[in-house]
Amino acid sequence: ILLCPTLVEVVFVIQSQRNSFHAQQAEIRRTSLLEQAESLGQSPPAVLLLHSLSDNEGDWSILPLMPHLSSLFGKNSSWIVFLEEETSVQVAKLLQVLDHFDRRKEWFLGKPLHDEESTIIHHYAFAENPSIFKYPDFTASWALSIPLVNRLTNKVKNEPLKSDFTIDLKHEIALYIWENGRGPQLTAVPELCTLPQDAPGAERCATTLGRHLPSCGKPVQKEDVFVAVKTCRKFHADRVPVVKRTWEKQALLLEYYSDFADPTIPTVNLGVPNTDRGHCGKTFAILERYVSDAVPKTNWLLIVDDDTLISLPRLQALLGCYDPKEPVCLGERYGYGLSQGGYSYITGGGGMVFSHEAVLRILRSGCKCYSNDAPDDMVLGMCLNALKVPVTHSPLFHQARPEDYSRDFLSHQIPISFHKHWNIDPIAVFHKWLRDDGESTGPQNDFKEEL
Repeated sequence: ILLCPTLVEVVFVIQSQRNSFHAQQAEIRRTSLLEQAESLGQSPPAVLLLHSLSDNEGDWSILPLMPHLSSLFGKNSSWIVFLEEETSVQVAKLLQVLDHFDRRKEWFLGKPLHDEESTIIHHYAFAENPSIFKYPDFTASWALSIPLVNRLTNKVKNEPLKSDFTIDLKHEIALYIWENGRGPQLTAVPELCTLPQDAPGAERCATTLGRHLPSCGKPVQKEDVFVAVKTCRKFHADRVPVVKRTWEKQALLLEYYSDFADPTIPTVNLGVPNTDRGHCGKTFAILERYVSDAVPKTNWLLIVDDDTLISLPRLQALLGCYDPKEPVCLGERYGYGLSQGGYSYITGGGGMVFSHEAVLRILRSGCKCYSNDAPDDMVLGMCLNALKVPVTHSPLFHQARPEDYSRDFLSHQIPISFHKHWNIDPIAVFHKWLRDDGESTGPQNDFKEEL
């Protein structure tokens, strides 16, 4: 007879980050789990903080960690439960949920997401029927049975992990586990939820959501954020007017950087010729200008594309969580070559945020573009990796359009940015998703009080 699992058989992995604010949030979550174990009269479970397991930058992509988890827990544990720092866990309910599944078998448990249409961030996977493939919403937590962890470990050891881009980890992990039908699909567990703790229906949930936009006291002031918009002459007439009609008025300090000085916008010509891709030369020229006397000194620099849509008030609220005296680099994190000692980077289209200290460290390091048209975000990622400065991820920044993300995933967010005007009305997208003056109709309305 298989008894209800005890907490000793469950290993919790908090998908934590090295930045001091996030490390502190993860410690709060760990303390909650251990206090619940004590109140249940059970021995404390293992609670691991992902950022502190090793010095390997690729740990956040989870799969390279499988051998480590298998060697530590492959014999005496039953489940590995992954959660994010904002995932609240009702431990007793979670144990009851896990009891429904035979721990001797391979299980991949979670709250399923699916794509409504094939999307660039998933390499247009399942283009014929995008909604057929299910992948977990990490915010609800997700779990692997130990037999599955042990098999994945053998797979990782015997077949080198792909060494290219990590873009949407939750989708990529689900594909790796499914293995074109040779492995298990995600099993939907209705008790793994992304409802706020006090929402109607949350009493049935084993996991709920804390604040998705953390409440950190006072937002950063407008005068403490310098905004740099990258543009070029060919987009002065179509993209720049969208910025002016949507979010430009939210900024106090903003400059447009172009290959041509147009006094009607106005744009600043940095003396770097336009390139069709990459923009590394232009971005490094922006970093140099930011620390010069040419612009007011601020604690924060935001670099965006001319087709980025962003809410600066929401960004200011989020920045209230961070210490600008630390080297902070914030945005949507992608990875390159993470299984083979690669690096993380902030993908540029969703907006790249740097503390003044981070910009100083990058420039003092002597890090440079290998060409003007090198990918600026990836070169900066290499620089930060060499400096051992963490790249801090926020899922509220988006490299693509709202249509490119699962509706259920966006429904529990207060998004900060989206990117690209392709096949959409960007002004309508801004008003639906990013506007906060009571006229917005996006799903974030229910969460306004969190701002």
